[in-house]
Amino acid sequence: MKKLLVVAMTAAACACPPSVHAAPAADDIKRDVAEIVAGINAHDVARATQFDAPDIVSMEAGRPPSSGIASEREGLAMAFKYAPSWRLELIEEAVDVARSGEMAIYRSTYDENSTDNGVAKTHRVNFIAGFVRANSGAWQVKWSAVVAQGPSHPL
Repeated sequence: MKKLLVVAMTAAACACPPSVHAAPAADDIKRDVAEIVAGINAHDVARATQFDAPDIVSMEAGRPPSSGIASEREGLAMAFKYAPSWRLELIEEAVDVARSGEMAIYRSTYDENSTDNGVAKTHRVNFIAGFVRANSGAWQVKWSAVVAQGPSHPL
């Protein structure tokens, strides 16, 4: 009987309801990502990386991953210089927040628009990022991955 009670209590403890913080946390993260995208579209490195963790890992198809905020900022600065017309346009997004409210996964699809030799081009990318709560309670991007769905093509 004692064993049955322990099993029942364990099952009840594992049937945790979703966190009451999930919806506000998801909204906060979407708002933060909108600020990141606004920073990218303004070619403002500081604004585009304002929510990055100091030890962020950034991955993108076709290049080695970068580690650390300095590398992230350097890479963005080079991208802004190389592609001054580069802009992002949100297609869709979703956020999954852990029950603990301490971690979340942001998933989205964007169109990356730019010009190449005077020709307007675009390609669709998938973006995924892991967010963690900093000691301050703010969300930080711990890692991110950008994966193009296909090559760039004229608009």
